[in-house]
Amino acid sequence: MNHSEKKLNSLHNSLVRDPSLFEAAEFSATESEKTGASNYSYWRSTLRTFFKSKAVIALCVLVSIILLMSFLYPLISPVDPTKVSINPMDWNHRPSFKHPFGTDALGRDIFARAWYGCRNSFILAFCIALSDVGIGMIMGALWGYNKKLDPIMIEVYNIMTNVPSTVYLVLLAYIMNTSFITLFISMASRGWIVEARFFRNRILSIRDAEYNIASQCLGTPMRRIATKNIIPHIISLIIMEAALCIPYSIGSEVFLGFVGVGMPVDAITLGNMVNHGRASFTLHPYQMLLPAAVLCIITVAFYYLGNKFADASDPRNHV
Repeated sequence: MNHSEKKLNSLHNSLVRDPSLFEAAEFSATESEKTGASNYSYWRSTLRTFFKSKAVIALCVLVSIILLMSFLYPLISPVDPTKVSINPMDWNHRPSFKHPFGTDALGRDIFARAWYGCRNSFILAFCIALSDVGIGMIMGALWGYNKKLDPIMIEVYNIMTNVPSTVYLVLLAYIMNTSFITLFISMASRGWIVEARFFRNRILSIRDAEYNIASQCLGTPMRRIATKNIIPHIISLIIMEAALCIPYSIGSEVFLGFVGVGMPVDAITLGNMVNHGRASFTLHPYQMLLPAAVLCIITVAFYYLGNKFADASDPRNHV
């Protein structure tokens, strides 16, 4: 008799000597409900993965401070960002305790104007993000689910995206008077189709899932399938795209302001501040560099957080 047979005989003898091992277990309704259950939560796991990085936490705090300052500072600050000083001694002051960002060529406080500019730029960016992602999500759901729309939407996408975005934005800005509405229309009229294509590609991967096929067999309307069975599965993508759309919108506003076809000259935005500071860059570089630094922090922070949230929303990265 070899070693393995001896072990089997020993196990058999131990089982025979202990009849309690063969007693029937008592049934418990409460315990039976727990069998196979999992406490996994998609959003809890996503947020835990997202906030695992210290860099993400630091940037979230920084973005929160910038947002609070942008919307609260104009309400509580006594400084008028449009006030022009007639005293030449107040012109082109370098950064100091009284003026942390210095003053411009008209004696206006750049620190106050920066926060007013951030507020106006954020309002424009939030409106464009809401429009692009909202319309793009709905059209992408219909596009990805309804096969009849595919040839039409593909042609619309090719026509709109083959025109360079810079040329498109500049032409609309020249045709229409420079204003908040002009910038909103010029960017929102083009951005939604890009978002629609993005969501369409994601929806194609879940369009033929078993629960959607079952819904079709039960006669569920296509609109209800899109809003109930598809859109809830791409909520994380919606948040990610909105976060990435904000720095793109602000960057586009700054570019148009830099080339002189953005917001009106008297409007306080980051683009106008960078454009005004460019004129005196050689003598007073801080007038351009400090607003540009605020812009860079905002765009980099939102891009980084958006990409990190995209990684965290992937279930394959959950633990």
